[in-house]
Amino acid sequence: MTAKRLLTEASGVLEAPLARVWEALADQLLPDGRRAGRFTVEDAPGHTSTVEIAGHTIAFQGGWWYRGEWSLEAHPDGTRLVHRVYNVARRARWSVPLANRMFVGFDASTRAGFLDGLTRLGERLGCVTRPD
Repeated sequence: MTAKRLLTEASGVLEAPLARVWEALADQLLPDGRRAGRFTVEDAPGHTSTVEIAGHTIAFQGGWWYRGEWSLEAHPDGTRLVHRVYNVARRARWSVPLANRMFVGFDASTRAGFLDGLTRLGERLGCVTRPD
């Protein structure tokens, strides 16, 4: 895999056991039921991403620069969910910010989307959630 450059990160806590959160997260991100290995999905009409599942991490890599990773880890109050977005461009890595209008608003919109997903997971599990 190409070197990864972290662009943004968001995290939160779900007051539920890691195994339950893992199943709910996998159901939310991987509705086709696959839960292991590496495979390709069509995540939008005409667009595919490679999905990699290892341990308690689900990663989607697509387009020429994007990699998003969702990882779970044990937390004293239940489970910590971390979402990271990386630039994995193999060529012209310097042009990724230009192609994305210098990522103006990217961090805020990524965090907002993450918090929305965290809330949905908590509702699905019937548990308390909070940003970390």
